[in-house]
Amino acid sequence: MNLLLSSFTLVHREITHFYRDRARLIGVLLQPLLFWLLIGTGLNASFQPAGNENSYIEYFFPGILLMVIMFTAIFSTFSIIEDRRAGFMQGVLVSPAPRAAVVLGKVVGGALLGMLQGSLFLLLLLLPMLSLSLTFGGLLQMLLWMLITGFLLTTLGVLMAWPMSSTHGYHSLMSVLLLPMWIFSGAAFPMTGAPMWLRLIMQINPLSHALALMRGSLAGHSAPPHAAMSILFLLVCLTGAFIAALWLVRRR
Repeated sequence: MNLLLSSFTLVHREITHFYRDRARLIGVLLQPLLFWLLIGTGLNASFQPAGNENSYIEYFFPGILLMVIMFTAIFSTFSIIEDRRAGFMQGVLVSPAPRAAVVLGKVVGGALLGMLQGSLFLLLLLLPMLSLSLTFGGLLQMLLWMLITGFLLTTLGVLMAWPMSSTHGYHSLMSVLLLPMWIFSGAAFPMTGAPMWLRLIMQINPLSHALALMRGSLAGHSAPPHAAMSILFLLVCLTGAFIAALWLVRRR
């Protein structure tokens, strides 16, 4: 009960803090939207994904959805460094709350925020310029994949932010790890036609499997081959990252 109550309190604080920060709320949605419109429009006439009848701007849509979830996770775990500077994190660590509640509260809060922000971005599917759509079953699947992806990205963010003492170090590590994971997930270009070494990197990238599942939830797209293996791979990566985060936070 102590673990659940402490975790719920931190989740509530995370969500309240996020929606009170209007600049952060706008930035999470506006920057990916600009990426989608500018890059998608610029490459729409010159690049056609192999084996895909949709335009490039439609192919790019699930990748930008993944970016929204990634940015939400980054901003969520960025507050770990700010809380340490403000003294809030020290107060949590010396309280009777178990340290596992810190990880669970931060990860659940970031995952829920990522799913909510992604759901807002999905409203763009109502635009007449897009032929993409979601059935009710596809929407439920999409919400599940966004939630699992949010869990994974927020857990990775905790692993990066916890040992950091400065925001500059966190930004550097984020640029080295998370952004390349997004680029080599198939968000901007398909795996088909890529060099062998790059395809191997994309196949072991958990975000590639998450993106394939989200793209398969859209109407008109078939489920990715070996979808069960993709789900299992995601869950294994999430479990390993969560255990590593628990070990890191419990260290004195």
